[in-house]
Amino acid sequence: MATALESADEMSLPTRRRRPKDGSPCELCTVPHPLTFHHLIPRKNHHKTLFRETFGIVEMRARGAWLCRGCHDFIHEHFDEPTLGRRLNTLEALRAEPEIAKHLAWAARQRASA
Repeated sequence: MATALESADEMSLPTRRRRPKDGSPCELCTVPHPLTFHHLIPRKNHHKTLFRETFGIVEMRARGAWLCRGCHDFIHEHFDEPTLGRRLNTLEALRAEPEIAKHLAWAARQRASA
């Protein structure tokens, strides 16, 4: 069980990578839309022992990607939190996932036709 000191230390840990400058592209589709922070290990999993032992609280809070709303919504509509935390917890894993690759190809076609 965590001590009061450990809990206080956890509260002061960084929660995410710094927001990129305005006009920065989505880390998945590379379109410069307004960005939202996607936790690569969903916050719903942060309290679970498996994730705490595997990644640690600092890494779980900091591991993330700045995504456009379209990519962010697509990920959460197609994958549940355990799948995201266990299997799709890096940008490389997200890009390699066939469903997401289809979405990225679709996004590229939308950009080309605009």
